[in-house]
Amino acid sequence: MNPSDPDAPAALLDLVRERATRYLESLPERPVFPRVRPGDVRARLDGPLPAAGEAPAAVLRRLADAGDAAAVASAGPRYFGFVIGGALPVALGADWLTSVWDQNAGLYVAAPVPTVAEEVAARWLLELFGLPARSSVGFVTGGQMANFTALAAARHAVLRRSGWDVERDGLQGAPRVRVVAGEEAHVTIHGALQMLGLGSGAIVEVPTDGQGRVIAAQLRDALRGHDGPTIVCAQAGNVNTGAVDPLAEVIDAAHEGAAWVHVDGAFGLWAAASPRRRGLLAGIERADSWATDAHKWLNVPYDCGLAIVADPEAHFGAMSLKAEYLEKSDGTARDPLDWTPEFSRRGRGVAVWAALASLGRDGVAALVDRCCDHAARFAELLGREPGIEVLNEVVLNQVLVRFHPESRLANEEPATDAPGADAPGADALTRDVVRRVQEDRVCWLSGTRWRGRDAMRISVSNWSTTAADVERSVDSIRRCYLAGRAPR
Repeated sequence: MNPSDPDAPAALLDLVRERATRYLESLPERPVFPRVRPGDVRARLDGPLPAAGEAPAAVLRRLADAGDAAAVASAGPRYFGFVIGGALPVALGADWLTSVWDQNAGLYVAAPVPTVAEEVAARWLLELFGLPARSSVGFVTGGQMANFTALAAARHAVLRRSGWDVERDGLQGAPRVRVVAGEEAHVTIHGALQMLGLGSGAIVEVPTDGQGRVIAAQLRDALRGHDGPTIVCAQAGNVNTGAVDPLAEVIDAAHEGAAWVHVDGAFGLWAAASPRRRGLLAGIERADSWATDAHKWLNVPYDCGLAIVADPEAHFGAMSLKAEYLEKSDGTARDPLDWTPEFSRRGRGVAVWAALASLGRDGVAALVDRCCDHAARFAELLGREPGIEVLNEVVLNQVLVRFHPESRLANEEPATDAPGADAPGADALTRDVVRRVQEDRVCWLSGTRWRGRDAMRISVSNWSTTAADVERSVDSIRRCYLAGRAPR
């Protein structure tokens, strides 16, 4: 192919580089949410399947144009929704190389660099988190599959102790596995149990305190008198408040009853990298498995969940499969398919390796601390405004905010602790403020329900967020609150 041909590989990559660079440079000032509707996007992308097809350069330009018009700037500094991080430039570059290599990272023999990068990154992650060095790590799609994979290892182990081979014999006739978790357990725990055949109905829910932390004494009561196979699910980073369960107490209680302890640390596990916040996770290294997501606070491109298991034999036993055609390593290298539910997969660990190599231990700690400090600043600035109430103790990167009509000031105590005890109309006003802020497009954040009340949820997870971005976002929130509170 002629190198000057616009459809030659080099020319196509140059086109993508130019459009990608333009997009990234627009992020600091780009409206966070586009003013588009689904029909607008379809108008750019939809149509009959072409018989002959378009020229590759034309296809890429059309796609880039659609992104320029309709992409949500979640990679930018003022996106505070759903605990979605951005992508470090070095991790983005590594991810591009991963796509260029186009290798199946399930087997070493098919992808030497991606598989060894995952092996090294896994060792670095265990060191960063302070987890047992012998632990195994599976690179999966996200938090859902990280919980699924770790709980599959848990299922394997607790049933094996009861003399049951679940991988061979399935669950029919197996001892009933009981799962004990806080009432604030994330929905992905429920989803994982459904997919594993244990059922979300297997969960014995334990009450939580006002910040969503499981009450250890009540968890101990729930475990008492039961000697069958049991899994305890703890949480490092409540999805609304950021609160961390009392892990040391939970693990002590669970291990006294020979239960497996799994910690869902989708974003909270990254606090272990920070000397300032590691204390929140005291005792976490004594759990049996952990789940987290590198896209959230390591800021690598989607997708990159991490399933970590202290007992590699349980992890391997739950995930590994054999087939005559698979040319597995002779033991001198790691075959990633032995630690994940997937055979065919991209080399997710390449971007993780690049991010860790670039940031180092101190850089990851600084990234986590910076986001947490920004969250605290959000709470400080918004909490000063009469009528705006911060609902949670800001211990990590999560801030819950509620908006009250003029008659209810933030420094007034509600009549009772019961949900809805504050001034009438606060739910509707809070939902209205969230909508106004989203439409203002200076920043984007989501609404939620917390303890029976509507709230705004601010999640600070992006490496590029600055103090100026926080101030600018607070101004938008304050302005939208005052507009929503104004008499109509």
